[in-house]
Amino acid sequence: MNKKTKNIIFITVLILILTSGVVLYFNYQLNIIQKDYESKIIGLRQDTATSLKVIKNGLENQMEILSLNLTSQIDHVDESLKSFKTQNQKQIDALSNLIDQIEHQSSIKLNELKNELKDIRIQSADFSAIVDDVLRSVVSVRTNLGQGSGAIIDTKGYVVTNVHVISGASSIKVTTYSGKTYTVDTVVGYDNNADIAVLKVDALDLEALKFGDSSALKVGEKVIAAGNPAGLSFTVTEGIVSAFRTAQNNIDYIQTDVPINPGNSGGPLINSRGEIVGINNFKVGGFEGLGFAISSNEVKSSVSKIISDYESSQKQ
Repeated sequence: MNKKTKNIIFITVLILILTSGVVLYFNYQLNIIQKDYESKIIGLRQDTATSLKVIKNGLENQMEILSLNLTSQIDHVDESLKSFKTQNQKQIDALSNLIDQIEHQSSIKLNELKNELKDIRIQSADFSAIVDDVLRSVVSVRTNLGQGSGAIIDTKGYVVTNVHVISGASSIKVTTYSGKTYTVDTVVGYDNNADIAVLKVDALDLEALKFGDSSALKVGEKVIAAGNPAGLSFTVTEGIVSAFRTAQNNIDYIQTDVPINPGNSGGPLINSRGEIVGINNFKVGGFEGLGFAISSNEVKSSVSKIISDYESSQKQ
C-alpha cells in the first residue's frame, strides 16, 4: 500500500469520525432541546391548569355572590309584591265592607221609609199599602172535611194554621194567593193546647210573613185579619184591638172586633208593619165583633219548638 492510499484511507476515516461526532453532537443537542421543550410544555400546562383553576374559583365565587344577590333581590321583590297584594286586598276588603255597609244602611233606611209610608197610610185608615204584600203569604187550607186559612212563615215551605182546621182530615191541600195548589205531605207537628199546627209544602219562590211582638200591641190599635172567610178567597178585614185575655189553658189571646168567620181560622192577624201579631182562632157565638186570635208570642214559641223537633228528627 503506497503512501497516497494510506492518506486517502486516513482522510476517509477522519471524515467518518468527524461526521459521527457531529451527528452525535447534534443528536445530543436535539435531545437536550426536546427535553427542555417537554419541560416547558409541562410547566406551561401546569401554569395553565393553575390559572384555569384560579379563574374557575373566581368565577364560582362571583357566580355565588351574584346568585346570593339575585336571590336576595328576588326575595325582596317577592316580599314587596306580597306586601302590595296584602295592602291591596285590605283596601279592596275595606272598600267592599264599606259598600256592604252603605247598601245595608241604604236598605234599612229604604225599608224604614217604606214602613213609615205604610204607617202614614194606615193611620189614615188605608191598609192598602200592605195588603198585597200580606196576601202573598196567606194560604187557603182545604181538607176533605172543610176549609180554613194559614200563613207562610218560612220560605222552606212551613205554614202555620189551627189544629182544628186539619183535625181528622185524610187529605190537605194548600192554595197560595197566586193560585197554585200544593198537596201537604207532611204535618210537621202541632200544639193541641195552643191549637197551633205546622204544615210543610214542597214549593219554590214562597214569600213568608214575619212574627211581630204581640206584647207591643195597644188597645185601640188597628189590625187586619187575612184569610178565606165563608170560602171567599183571600179577604182582609179591618178592626181594632179590643182587649187582651188569658184563657184557662194559660194561652194569651188578642180580642178584636174583627169578625172571625168560618174559613178565617188559622189566618194571620196583621199589624200596621205587615207582621203577624196573632193567628185568628175563634169568635164567641151569637156575638158580632167579638173575635179572638192567639197572640204571636204564643204562636212563635210553639212553632219554633215544633219546627226544631221536626228538623232534629230529620237529621237522625
